[in-house]
Parts: sequence; structure tokens; C-alpha cells
Amino acid sequence: MSKIGGFKMKNLMKYKDFYASINYEDETSTFWGRIEGIEDIITFESDSVEGLKKEFEEVVEEYIEDCKILNKDPHKPYKGSFNVRIEPLLHQKATLFSKQFNMSLNQFVEKAIREQVEKCEKLKQ
Repeated sequence: MSKIGGFKMKNLMKYKDFYASINYEDETSTFWGRIEGIEDIITFESDSVEGLKKEFEEVVEEYIEDCKILNKDPHKPYKGSFNVRIEPLLHQKATLFSKQFNMSLNQFVEKAIREQVEKCEKLKQ
């Protein structure tokens, strides 16, 4: 498992343009996953990695078909704004640095997130 900035990366599977977080339950020897980035809660499971991949692909195909029937976008819409809770001292420093570089706090935070996402994308390659 890779680490970024001291954080362990979570196991993800990808099929088409859908991602699922993957977990393992030792007591039952079961792999299970949950589709991320959608408004609904869809999980799947198997006792093998190959079976888990197959189950993931099947639930994605079913979900796409259900969304077509319901005339619904299968992906969660992101509006580009969210609340972030950070330590007060970090908030203060970010505000001061953003002013120093003639940026709004939003621009400063967006730049920091963009740089971190680019680092993550390079690690995936």
C-alpha cells in the first residue's frame, strides 16, 4: 500500500469510470467493496479477488441500466465547494500566506489541493 504525506492510500478498483473502495473482512474471509462517487449506496462482495472484480463489473452495469431507466446521471454531481475543518493555527497561516501572495484564501487552498492531486496522479502512473 502506497503512502502520500504519511497517509496510506486506500485500495480502489476501477471499472469504466467508476471507482470502488475495497475492504477485507478477516472473520468471514470476504472481500467487499462500495462504489464511490455516486449518490446511492451500492456494495458487493466475494470470497476471491477475481470474484470481487466480476461482482463490481456486474453491479456497475446494473447501476448504469437503472440510471438510464430513471433518467438519472449515475455520477454524483460536484459543485466545487465544500467545508474544510483544519487547525486554527494552520487556518491563520494559510490566510496570511494567501494575502502575502495576493490571493484569496480559496485560491490558496485550491492551489494546494491541485498540487497534491497532481502528486497523487504522478504516483499512480
